Amino acid sequence: MSATSLRFSLILLSCGLSHTALMAGEAPQDPHREIGRDIIVTAPFERDRLSLTTAASVLDGEQLARETRPTIGETLARMPGVSATWFGPGSSRPVLRGLDAERVRVLTDGIGSFDVSNTSVDHAVAINPLTADRVEVVRGPASLLFGSSAIGGVVNVTDRRIARHIPDEPFHIEASGTLGSAAKERGAAATLDVPLGETGLVVHADGSYLKTGDYRTGGYIFSSALREAAAEEGGEVAEEALERGRIANTDTRSHEVAAGISWIGAGGSFGISVSRLESNYGVPGRLDLGDHAHDEEHDGHDHDGHDDHAGHSHENIRLDMRQTRIDARAEVPIGGRFERLAFRFGHADYRHDEVEEDGSIGTTFLNRALEARLELVQAEHDGWKGASGAQILSRRFEAIGAEAYIPRNTTEQLGLFTLQSIDLGAVTVELGGRYERSDVRSAPLGIARSFDSLSASAGLSLALADGWRLAASIARTERAPAAEELFANGAHAATATYEIGDTGLDTERSVGGEVLLRGRGDGWRLELSGFFSRFSDFIYLAPTGAEEDELPVFAYGQAGARHWGFEAEAAVTVAQLGDTSIEVTGLADFVRADLLGGLGHAPRIPPLRFLGGVEASASAVGGRLEVEHVTKATRLAALETATPAHTLVNASVSWRPFGRSNPTALILSANNIFDVEARRHTSFLKDVAPLPGRDIRLAARFSF
Repeated sequence: MSATSLRFSLILLSCGLSHTALMAGEAPQDPHREIGRDIIVTAPFERDRLSLTTAASVLDGEQLARETRPTIGETLARMPGVSATWFGPGSSRPVLRGLDAERVRVLTDGIGSFDVSNTSVDHAVAINPLTADRVEVVRGPASLLFGSSAIGGVVNVTDRRIARHIPDEPFHIEASGTLGSAAKERGAAATLDVPLGETGLVVHADGSYLKTGDYRTGGYIFSSALREAAAEEGGEVAEEALERGRIANTDTRSHEVAAGISWIGAGGSFGISVSRLESNYGVPGRLDLGDHAHDEEHDGHDHDGHDDHAGHSHENIRLDMRQTRIDARAEVPIGGRFERLAFRFGHADYRHDEVEEDGSIGTTFLNRALEARLELVQAEHDGWKGASGAQILSRRFEAIGAEAYIPRNTTEQLGLFTLQSIDLGAVTVELGGRYERSDVRSAPLGIARSFDSLSASAGLSLALADGWRLAASIARTERAPAAEELFANGAHAATATYEIGDTGLDTERSVGGEVLLRGRGDGWRLELSGFFSRFSDFIYLAPTGAEEDELPVFAYGQAGARHWGFEAEAAVTVAQLGDTSIEVTGLADFVRADLLGGLGHAPRIPPLRFLGGVEASASAVGGRLEVEHVTKATRLAALETATPAHTLVNASVSWRPFGRSNPTALILSANNIFDVEARRHTSFLKDVAPLPGRDIRLAARFSF
């Protein structure tokens, strides 16, 4: 972003913050205290989950260690309202309430991941779950503080690279390791924090390594529809379609190193870190049905333009990804009218090469991006707390080679936002707003578009009784079209389509609401939520009926859309045997989405899911048994194939040798115990790459 744009950003920021000057203040809270799971930090200031007007979930501690997988999508896939794209073990992006890509932001401590995972499902998110310390998933309008592309929600992953407190000991070490049988997985990560005397300086270093082989699935590799088509063709392809076991070219290798230094004192804090992530992974191929394949591929397409049968091809394609990233964070306590001024910055150079089977590079994707946020947090006064700020994003994207279907382009965004919360005792009122200016240009095409987006939300949380709260929120949101939606023009091998953008796309708008009922008390908790959104000018990808380069042509368009669903989560302690508590948990989620104007159902929407479990926990030993049932996906987009129901049974045993007060733990788990053939409807490869079969895992986490 130019110096002129940055100066303009700061001028607008000062205007947007002027109203907060009327606030009186109190002393800032201690930033070094331990943050519990009932506190949400994905916002300019911490908030209690019970009083939030939108849904939020937290994954940390022992549960994070048990759920950690090679990708952030699979790590979060059992959280309420969350599914994943599953393009093999190397690439899986979170899907929130049926929305993904340009409608879900995946963040590192409030700043974007700076990758190209939004352009295609075979592109991995450049976030390493092995080094994650905590993950928060915020759904609903509160996520708009982080950009108009977060209308579906935000996944915020935090780590320890920029220290938030000074260790009490001469040095602090966190280490973790994972072993998994389904993909012959082995991974390890370690972090080191060293305080430098009484200077307030903390030096950080961390590293991780992950390697998997080709993963093994339960049942058949290829779906029944493909097996039937192959049987009609006969010969070798019919035999290949009956394969079971391991899926070729799905192995992964990745490693990451990082270092940082932070200063923490009474006058504030400042820190900077540098990291390097490298990942090499293969993607599953598709079944080559010869002359019959053309018809089958058309059967796998949907309104979002993707082929449920597609990998890149029958050949082994690998992605070789590298990212170098710089992050900085600073906080300055102010006192009086304001609590603090917070600054967050990130910059990254990203590259990945798509390597053909003969070792040649087919396509190279380059992405250079920076993002910065400046937040002025008001001191609490008479129950009124808030924050306002500015955000800038600059991105330069380029693809070179055979699959360069998106021309070189740049995106610059300026956002101004505010969040205000008023606690009136039994009632909490929350108001939010965001203005965003987006400039999207493609020099090779000679096209430049500018968009002004304005979003606003209002929420109310009402105390019904002790431990019970009812919340409701409404939001009007706007999203500018992304460069990929505007400028795409070419063959997209990952989805076996020829995609054509529309440079005339308008801003996408929606009006929606959410109602939540939360309750918690001694030995129980409950959260129920229902949501609804009505989109106008919803951006989607649909078939035109034409062909180009022997691929069906899909073009971006806009239409109305309707999106609604519910989530339910509950837990109750049913017995207390000495220091061992027995807890029963349950989860259910459902979403339905339709394109209006006779266009039918939206594609790849996750069906109704239930997950129930029994968990025993004591000071040293714990265990969990759970059953997850996903119903058959029958509400299909045009030309989309159905996905069978499946039931997975998982179990785990944990040991905390130093008790609950220490995070050190060993966890032995068995996932998909009965080796079920399970296919995820949100996956583009559901017909050729089912989920892993029986997976015996050992996870270890150490802290000293």
